[in-house]
Amino acid sequence: MRISSIAKSVVSGLAAGATAAVTAVQDNVITTGEGITIVLAVLGAWGITWAVPNKQPSAGA
Repeated sequence: MRISSIAKSVVSGLAAGATAAVTAVQDNVITTGEGITIVLAVLGAWGITWAVPNKQPSAGA
C-alpha cells in the first residue's frame, strides 16, 4: 500500500495535536501556553514527517 507524504503528515499532525490537546484540557481550561504547545506539537510533527522520506518498496514486493 502506498501512502502519500501529505496523508502521512496530516495523520501525524492530528495525532500530535490531539495528544497535546487532551493533556491541556485536563483542568477544563486551555491557557495561552497550552495553546502554543498544541500548535508547536502539530508543526513539529509536520516538520519531522516532511524531513523523513517514505521507504522505497523493495524489488521483490
